Amino acid sequence: MIKNILETINAQAAIHPDSPAYDYLGRHNSYRDLKEYSDSLAAYIDCQPIKTNAPIMIFGGQEFSMIASFLAAAKSGHAYIPVDVNSPSERLTAILTIADPALVIACDALPIKISDRPVIQADQLANIFLQQTAYKMTHAVTGDDTFYIIFTSGTTGQPKGVQISSSNILSFANWQLGSDFNLPEHASTLAQAPFSFDLSVMDWIPALLAGGQLRALPKEVADNFKKLFEILPQYDLQVFVSTPSFAEVCLINPDFDQVHLPQLSHFLFCGEELTKKTADKLQGRFPGAKIFNTYGPTEATVAVSGVQITQQLVNQFDRLPVGYVKSDTQVTIFDEQGKPVPRGQSGEIIIYGPSVSKGYLNNPQKTAAAFFHYQGQRAYRTGDLGSLDARGLLHYEGRKDFQIKLHGYRIELEEVNHGLSQSDLVKQAVAIPRYDSDHKVAQLLAWVVPKDNQFAKDADLTKALKEDLKERMMSYMIPSRFVYKDSLPISANGKIDIKKAIAEVNNV
Repeated sequence: MIKNILETINAQAAIHPDSPAYDYLGRHNSYRDLKEYSDSLAAYIDCQPIKTNAPIMIFGGQEFSMIASFLAAAKSGHAYIPVDVNSPSERLTAILTIADPALVIACDALPIKISDRPVIQADQLANIFLQQTAYKMTHAVTGDDTFYIIFTSGTTGQPKGVQISSSNILSFANWQLGSDFNLPEHASTLAQAPFSFDLSVMDWIPALLAGGQLRALPKEVADNFKKLFEILPQYDLQVFVSTPSFAEVCLINPDFDQVHLPQLSHFLFCGEELTKKTADKLQGRFPGAKIFNTYGPTEATVAVSGVQITQQLVNQFDRLPVGYVKSDTQVTIFDEQGKPVPRGQSGEIIIYGPSVSKGYLNNPQKTAAAFFHYQGQRAYRTGDLGSLDARGLLHYEGRKDFQIKLHGYRIELEEVNHGLSQSDLVKQAVAIPRYDSDHKVAQLLAWVVPKDNQFAKDADLTKALKEDLKERMMSYMIPSRFVYKDSLPISANGKIDIKKAIAEVNNV
């Protein structure tokens, strides 16, 4: 059992320093590089006049320097905040305001000017990495110290920073590297999810703890089918970590199969619902591989349940179960009065145990609403509906509120609505999910009442609106289709009737 994240990754550099740790489209970095770069940056951080234990924002894509910077922050006693290179300026500004990081490390060029705190730019960072040091981890992040802070979508237009401790990650990592999954030793693992999405923790943390190699797949490649299908067979992947949506993209290529990827032995899915249709296709293409469906919110450290999807499970259930809860964590189902229900009955999924976050950074009100203590342990109200069957299998049944999962990303409809309302082109608007036959969100639409529409064609208005929204929200949050209306449905209390709009779009 692993007892310390940083010491275990450091030890890999002592055991096999020249083994590849990271492959970024053919650019390799070893475990020696990982230790030396992170040690050098940690030593540099220690010398800066910044507040002890204050978080550090790390901005970039999927370069090796991102992971080296994550480890450096933790080694120097600071939580890191990963911010993706594709984030709009408004989101960066919001995170800076909420988190108040002591330092910003820019692995890529920042889209905004930051003058009120120190910033390490990419060229300076490269020089720091090359400064040799015999670094001693005397004040590293450990125990209940916050290891990372991932900002998720917020209901008021402001993102929420989920604090995950070193102990939280140990709980998750020891489970994933244990007998429930039986991952291959020193595995070659796909690193496709952006670091600002906690699914990435499912690939990079276990891979590096076990001395494996991460194979990065940046967004510009994942979005280009020609490049994607050229690169995947070259990666000799053994472990494929992604959302089901990304697997569905890969399945477009008939060569995405066991013949062309013979080493691929494990699929690990999280972030959204795995449908029977996708599982069936994967079982047909990769008969020798194991497919795992997992479940968990960011607030409970990536995932807390998992199950291997067999043909028996596919035949038995209309919706695939999301797994058995890991041994150190508990799940119970609450009714609307906050009381546990018997096995088999539906209600809100409540998670408690060592996986659960300490709460949202600098947001006591939201923390108090979502987190509490139950059975003497920290607990989290997921807002997800589900049930536990007689065998202890957890079944996910949808959201209580207006939060959705689209392509693996968690999106608050209210945050999309907030972004739409801020546009000068919009008088009123509402974001609406369209569901497919598998109960999965297939598309995000927007009903819009335009303001002073000067465009001759709806297509021109849509183009202008999408360009405007790029400055206000992440690209995955922008609706793919806009429907223009003279008015929107209004509820009895005078608000836009979102439930009515959802029902109309989905013909229910």
